Formats: sequence, structure tokens, C-alpha cells
Amino acid sequence: MSKIDLTGLSKGELQKLRKEVDKAIVNYDARAKQDALAVLESKAKELGFSLSELTGSVKKTKSINPPKYRNPSDPALTWTGRGRQPQWIKDALAAGENLDAYAI
Repeated sequence: MSKIDLTGLSKGELQKLRKEVDKAIVNYDARAKQDALAVLESKAKELGFSLSELTGSVKKTKSINPPKYRNPSDPALTWTGRGRQPQWIKDALAAGENLDAYAI
């Protein structure tokens, strides 16, 4: 590789060059990872497996908790029973009402 003479460049030109080099390095790493992944996937397929079977990597989906309580005066307001209590639940409990009265 030939040596690049940077002495004639201004500070702005050097900073621009640094940004371009950093971007090129990131792109190079991404391409290298893609190439490695393709090689591994083809080898796994050659052996009769998928890469996810061998690595045990399965995309996990976030479970959604269904609502357990509903506000009778406004059915659009619900609460799962987890996390902070909504104000309408706090108000009902402060008024002495039972939480079971709001169960769905």
C-alpha cells in the first residue's frame, strides 16, 4: 500500500477524510459479517440444518399482557394489573371500592 501524503490537507479536509474512513470501516465490517454469515448458512444447509437450529437463536416475540380491569364509566380505559395503577383505579381504591368490581 502506498503512503498517502496528508500534510497538504486542511483541518476540514482531514476531518472529512476521517469521517469517510470511519464510514468505510463500518461498511467493510458489515460486508465481512454478511459474507461470514452466508458461508455459515451454506455449511449448515450442506449438513442438513438451518443456522438458527444450530445456534439456538430464535427471535422472541414480546408477550402482550391482556387487560384484567376495565373502567365501567369509560370501557376504553383498561389496566393489565401490572405496573403503575391508572388514576381511575387509584380513585376507586381510595373510595373504598374493591378491585374485583373492575375485573373483566
